[in-house]
Amino acid sequence: MPDPFLLRALLAGLGLAIVAAPLGCFVVWRRMAYYGETVAQAGLIGVALGLAFSLNLTASVLMVTLAISLLLVVLSRQQVVPFDSLLGLLAHAALAIGVIAASLVRGQQIDLMAFLFGDIFAITIGDLRWIMFGGAAALVALAFVWRPLLSLSVHEDLAAAEGLPTERLKLVFVLILALVVAIAIKIVGALLTIAFLIMPAAAARPLSETPEQMALFAGIFGMLSVVLGLFVSVAFDTPGGPSIVLMLALFFVVSIIPTILRQRG
Repeated sequence: MPDPFLLRALLAGLGLAIVAAPLGCFVVWRRMAYYGETVAQAGLIGVALGLAFSLNLTASVLMVTLAISLLLVVLSRQQVVPFDSLLGLLAHAALAIGVIAASLVRGQQIDLMAFLFGDIFAITIGDLRWIMFGGAAALVALAFVWRPLLSLSVHEDLAAAEGLPTERLKLVFVLILALVVAIAIKIVGALLTIAFLIMPAAAARPLSETPEQMALFAGIFGMLSVVLGLFVSVAFDTPGGPSIVLMLALFFVVSIIPTILRQRG
């Protein structure tokens, strides 16, 4: 019988892998990696606010990630500064503000490394509830907009010409992304959250012929990486979150080798 903390870590990691797989496919298709990183790093501000006002940390991170997501939707419409440059500025500014604010919180010690890189072995029953119910809500919402969002990702102008509510779809997507980021930060940390979204989808892409197949393979790679990463962590006493991400990176390398060999041949 595995230790309770290890079982909770396994359940949390598998739950996150299932939720992140289809969402990560859209992050890859829509080239929104930096967008997700900005939202993830802003989550540290939510950590600081939660500690300062004695709030549930996942709830406070969710409030901040939702607010930042809505702000980015508004800022994406301006033409003064290129949006990718603006994302870079906001990502690093949010990270700096979050770290400084967390360090200034009085009366409670905070392990910044745990929130930057995750502490999957510190998952509680309450965290599992967030993953269960928040993840289920994210999956239901994503399933509801899957087809129109896929059309939007393939060709935005064509989707608009077909009468799809493109702006509303973008808003729904970033809100789902904010929810999943808020859940993932406790598991793999702010700096590794976006890797959990991107790497399984990137590994699945060369092996997939349909969008649904890519989402399925991404979920499989994500879950296998959780199992193998936790095994490596326990066996070699390495951090859980980074160990999982390392397994994700290995799956990606293995998946692209056949494509590289075919191109050279």
